[in-house]
Amino acid sequence: MSTAFQDDVSTHVLRRMKEGGFDFARVHPIEFYVIFPDEDRARKAAGQFRGESLNAQVSLRDDGAWHLQVSKVMYATYAGIGDFEQDMESLVTPLGGVLDGWGVTQEVPAPSR
Repeated sequence: MSTAFQDDVSTHVLRRMKEGGFDFARVHPIEFYVIFPDEDRARKAAGQFRGESLNAQVSLRDDGAWHLQVSKVMYATYAGIGDFEQDMESLVTPLGGVLDGWGVTQEVPAPSR
């Protein structure tokens, strides 16, 4: 996936988050996704993502490929997300991994009574 394409997608997603009232003033667990051709490579990559603010999970996809989901607690900023994606890409590409985007759960405020 080209960096320019990722930048365009991230810009669009962050803009939509802002329009939806996302709280950018606090940290959130942001999910980053990578697809691998086999379990061994996915697990090898998952081992690279350890730490206090990281969680990595590997699962089999319906199409037989393997999915790595890395959750990083961080501020949702364009630069922070882009930097992490770039670092992640440099670790997963040699193992045959392909970035598959990122996402964050947006809390919907409870209606006022």
